[in-house]
Amino acid sequence: MAAITLEHVVKRYADGFAAVNDVSLEIADGELMILVGPSGCGKSTLLRMIVGLEDITSGAVRIDGERVNEQSPRARNLAMVFQSYALYPHLTVFENIAFPLRVAKRLSEDEIRRRVEETAALLDLREQLPRKPAQLSGGQRQRVAMGRAIVRAARAFLFDEPLSNLDARLRGQMRAEISRLQRRLQMTTVYVTHDQTEAMTLGDRVAVMRQGVLQQVATPRELYEAPVNWFVAGFIGSPPMNFVPAIIEGRTAVLPFTTVALSDRVAPRVAGKPLLIAGIRPEHCEDASLVDAALRARGVTFRATVDVTEWLGNQHFAYIPFAAPAAVTTQLKALARELDSDALRTQLVVSIDPGSRLQEGQPAELWFDPTRMHLFDPATGENLTRDPGPIA
Repeated sequence: MAAITLEHVVKRYADGFAAVNDVSLEIADGELMILVGPSGCGKSTLLRMIVGLEDITSGAVRIDGERVNEQSPRARNLAMVFQSYALYPHLTVFENIAFPLRVAKRLSEDEIRRRVEETAALLDLREQLPRKPAQLSGGQRQRVAMGRAIVRAARAFLFDEPLSNLDARLRGQMRAEISRLQRRLQMTTVYVTHDQTEAMTLGDRVAVMRQGVLQQVATPRELYEAPVNWFVAGFIGSPPMNFVPAIIEGRTAVLPFTTVALSDRVAPRVAGKPLLIAGIRPEHCEDASLVDAALRARGVTFRATVDVTEWLGNQHFAYIPFAAPAAVTTQLKALARELDSDALRTQLVVSIDPGSRLQEGQPAELWFDPTRMHLFDPATGENLTRDPGPIA
């Protein structure tokens, strides 16, 4: 396996559009790095530049310290798994997996057979070796595509949204298989996805991109607990974080539905900023009647009318409308457009215990943990409550 280094990598097209803009990233030997972001953010373009399928405008890609900008994809010896499987329909599974070894023309037929059979055993494909792709399920086809990459003994593996064509059940199954395989082989892996569930469950670290720019690189836990800005906070988490206006008055934050006292740690960071954006995750809220007295005393309670509820068995969501001053709403809507976010709404989504008896159209008492609340600067989107340094 190999370490991959990106140094100020830029991809700019003839019309001046920068699909990837000044990305620097270190991917350690044996690490599984996830590139995640919305469609069009540049993550697949970046992956293609690493493998050599896309020219680099400026900057450098290094593999184990060696600059590879001018090398062909074959010379880089990186294996890529595509979204579309890219299997040859007229070849058997055996021949599909063996194809890159036959093209290389460096191995004997006995060695090719040995490698293919070892790879098939690793991916539980031995019984499928004589079959053709049309006879396989979607998950089996994706395993064949992975086998074709693994059999090469490449320096690193690159995955471009490999599970997006599978249904939800198969995606969950394949995520687990990819994770087990990566741990077993200790293979350096760069994995592109727009699915935050894949990003959070698979990655050793996750790189979040927006409009060609790298926003934050961190462990899944750090992205969730300490997002660097409004975009990362809203992108990571399901349902997404609630964003509401927060008017700062001294050592308090006045929200549309309650007032929160600011801690000694937070108050100095927001001094002189009269209007901020408060971020509250749905799972940090609860039906106040289900919160024990000690925890309730450390949190904030407020009364509101429930608009809609969604009961999903193991999850229960309530939607709470609120009103904000018109001037504040207008200002923050303009900011939402500037930051390419539709997350600023006039309702609070709360995740409550499935046993809650909250009813639609009825008043309710709700609770949330103010120590988990984030405050964002409207001018920059920066998270003012984030402490520097990684979270263990």
